[in-house]
Amino acid sequence: MPVIGLGGFFFRAQDPDALTTWYRETLGVGGGCGKDEQGQSSDWFWYPEPGPVVFAPFKATTDYFAPDKSFMLNLRVRDLDGLLEQLNALGIEITTKDEWDTPGTGRFARIHDPEGNPIELWEPPAA
Repeated sequence: MPVIGLGGFFFRAQDPDALTTWYRETLGVGGGCGKDEQGQSSDWFWYPEPGPVVFAPFKATTDYFAPDKSFMLNLRVRDLDGLLEQLNALGIEITTKDEWDTPGTGRFARIHDPEGNPIELWEPPAA
C-alpha cells in the first residue's frame, strides 16, 4: 500500500487564526506542537506520538455525533482525567457517558471547539 499514515486534517473556519491558537493552547494540537525524531519542532507541523488512528466513515444518519456536522475529530490522549480538569478550569463544556467507556476500547469524553466543531477525546486502554 502506498499510504503510510494520516498527513493532515483540513477544515473550514470562520476565524482560522483564532481557532489555530485555541487548538494549540488548549489541546496542544497543531503546528509547533511536539518534536520530530531529531528533537526539532516546526511552526507548520504537529508531531503527535505514534499510536493507533481510526479512520471510519459513518452512516449519514448516525447519532454518534451531531447531525449538522459532517465530521468529528477524535484526539488520542494519555491522561483523560487530567485533561478534563484543565478543560473544566477553562470553562469548556464536557460530556461523558459511562456507556462510551469499555475495557476494550478505552475512555471517552466530548467537547467542542469555539466554532462548535465536535471533538472526541480518547484515552485508549492500558496496554
